[in-house]
Amino acid sequence: MSYVPRRLPRTEWLDVRGLRHRLLRWGPVGGDPLILLHGWADTADTFQFLVDALQEDWPILAFDWRGFGQTDWAPGGYWFPDYLGDLDALLDAACPSAPARLIGHSMGGHVAMLYAGIQPRRVRRLVSLEGFGLPRSQPEDSPKRMARWLGQLREPTPFGQFRDYGHLTHFLLRRNPRLGAERAAFVARAWAAGDGSGGVVMRADPAHKRVNPYRYQREDSEACWARIEAPSLLVLAAESEYLGQLGGEGAIEGLAAAMPGIRHEVINGIGHMLHHEDPAGVAAVVERFLMEDIVQSPAQR
Repeated sequence: MSYVPRRLPRTEWLDVRGLRHRLLRWGPVGGDPLILLHGWADTADTFQFLVDALQEDWPILAFDWRGFGQTDWAPGGYWFPDYLGDLDALLDAACPSAPARLIGHSMGGHVAMLYAGIQPRRVRRLVSLEGFGLPRSQPEDSPKRMARWLGQLREPTPFGQFRDYGHLTHFLLRRNPRLGAERAAFVARAWAAGDGSGGVVMRADPAHKRVNPYRYQREDSEACWARIEAPSLLVLAAESEYLGQLGGEGAIEGLAAAMPGIRHEVINGIGHMLHHEDPAGVAAVVERFLMEDIVQSPAQR
């Protein structure tokens, strides 16, 4: 049996920088929404668990990043600054007259944190769920990275194909038993579509699998984080599969030094896909942080 949503979303479409983006909205119409930003290879749909676990009926907007879910694929491939450009354009449409409240997971959290430092006056509150960036790279990494990128241009790496949704559900559960059977079945339907021959294929452009030919420079991210003005919260998972890749920089002390002024909270017993695994726990942390901002009128929600 698949997960049954408690709050049903409304689907909209918006042209953003030449690509048709799919948007999902929950909650009341009107007012500035909470903006939810999903991670790499995820879709807006799987924020459903978090939306259902929130106590307040917030206006909420999530969208599929370019090349993921049901948003158009980018014919020229994918470059990280485009996510910042897409977010900037989306906020012009969704929150034209007020700073936005951003909640991002993984890649979406990293985009939100960068954006909050690049455009600090456009962000009112920021929650990053495991969006702590990538490990530091070195110049000597560049030749192999470029060579790998060239090889992937010749032989693209496909996203996964599965016999049916049940096969994908079992795959997701084997990879992450904390997800649970009902939520795994829901994620499978959100992440994949029929391939026309009886099987299912992931709703993602295989071009996303290419390595970026330019190495990640953590110093650039740190320069952006230092300029964040909005009250900000980084939520970490105690069993995170990726935080340890940062080495000592992934410890609370290292993150605090790199992210001045950003609060940290750790949720025990869950991994990187924390809003899939424990939506109630994540919702409680997020909502407590958001409610600090509600000091005037309920219309702000």
